[in-house]
Amino acid sequence: MDEINDGYDVVVIGGGAAGLAGAVALLRSRRSVLLVDAGDPRNAPAGHVHNFLTQDGTVPDVLYAVGRTEVQAYGGRILHGNVDTLERDGDLFRIQVQGREVTARRVLVATGARDELPDIAGLTERWGIDVLHCPYCHGWEVRDQHIGVLATGPLAVHQALMFRQLSDQVTLVAHTGPLPTPEQHEQLAALGIGVVTGTVTQVDSAAGRLSGVRFADGRSVELDALVVAPVCRARAELLAPLGVQPVEVRLDGHLLGTQVESDPTGATPTPGVWVAGNVTNIQAQVVSSAAAGLAAAAAINNDLITADAEHAVQTYRDRHAIQGTWDQRYASMEQMWSGQPNAPLVSETRGLRPGRALDVGCGEGADALWLAEHGWDVTALDVSRVALDRAANHGERVGVQVRWLHAGLVDAALPPASYDLVSAQYPALLRTDDNDAELALLEAVAPGGVLLVVHHPTPSKEQANAHGFDPDDYVSPADVAVLLDDRWRIEVDETRPRNVTTGAGSAHTQDVVLRARRLT
Repeated sequence: MDEINDGYDVVVIGGGAAGLAGAVALLRSRRSVLLVDAGDPRNAPAGHVHNFLTQDGTVPDVLYAVGRTEVQAYGGRILHGNVDTLERDGDLFRIQVQGREVTARRVLVATGARDELPDIAGLTERWGIDVLHCPYCHGWEVRDQHIGVLATGPLAVHQALMFRQLSDQVTLVAHTGPLPTPEQHEQLAALGIGVVTGTVTQVDSAAGRLSGVRFADGRSVELDALVVAPVCRARAELLAPLGVQPVEVRLDGHLLGTQVESDPTGATPTPGVWVAGNVTNIQAQVVSSAAAGLAAAAAINNDLITADAEHAVQTYRDRHAIQGTWDQRYASMEQMWSGQPNAPLVSETRGLRPGRALDVGCGEGADALWLAEHGWDVTALDVSRVALDRAANHGERVGVQVRWLHAGLVDAALPPASYDLVSAQYPALLRTDDNDAELALLEAVAPGGVLLVVHHPTPSKEQANAHGFDPDDYVSPADVAVLLDDRWRIEVDETRPRNVTTGAGSAHTQDVVLRARRLT
């Protein structure tokens, strides 16, 4: 079974041609995709797929199995079952499938349609075999045979004309449909298409084949195949909570089916929801459904590209604003901090064997210089150029080597799993909605290495504002702790009294300390 994650860029609902094609296209654009497959495609009764270039004659189950393999080859996940609920949660969608819940930024619904067949004894059993509806899907297979066209609506004569291309033995069985007009009678007569009136009550079969139809008055007609026009209803019930309802498709007042309205890309009026295949087009065949899935996937990917770019721009602006804020704070005084290493850093690193250390949000460099003086190979980074210049000058004066980087951790492109100690002391990383900062901290720690995160709670909003920033906006030990899995062992997680009487942090009387060791 595929490992199912909690969140995806796109959840594709429906494992037929439209859903599979859409999933593959999205995966090839490096989107995270979960495909939910109920395993009940519309064409399951059919023996083969036709008019699908290079795949003509393929058994539907085989075609879809190959499609699922392609999805998995590109890193997609597949969950088998029916969707229980689909609902919006802010900017995301929540999808429940047999007790599992996942979220998605976008949804592609390719649930197809169900065919409602005429209520005639024996007809359903032959559906997809020799009870047919589409000359392009099955016409070649019944060529030159005696074909009956069951009239239930205004398209019966048109169906008879289409199947006449395939056989000169075509009979229109009037059943419950409207009788042909004089003009249509003339067309049928000119093409040698017979017309039989009466209500059909039974589809007969013998020796594993359809043999004919029987009328209410006892008459019968021998046939090799029977063409019907089912009502094709969109499987769209799960979209109702999102305000998406299928509309009826009618011809001369006769119901042909229902489908979800969408634009040419499959986008519905509900933002974030796309549809593809028979759920939005009752005439779609397998190949056109696959094409629609591809078109929808391209539109979804483009929508996500736009959203990602907007998010990146906002993040870029926020980070530069933060850099400016901290530069102004440091520039407002000759020295912001005491120049001494933070007490939790000293106490929690005693006994550790020196190795490679990463000091995140190093400020004026006291922690980084202390570590370097005690044998650590230190990389220190900060978003404030003013603070880094002070730190570098201090290092030169005392003759201690540290690599100083003007960058935020998320943007620094540091080698992952490379540091024996990763330290983030006090407001070092701005908290983000997607946990980028916290995950970057975890990724930087080498197996066997130590992560040390120290923070202090805000005494009051007034004091925080007086200092020009609110520590609660920055990554805390609690933010990191919730992301630690069984690859980590928490060694220290406690709140301690903080003995500070001078400097910018003097208003804070407690330290929250988290020390965790990466096991693998």
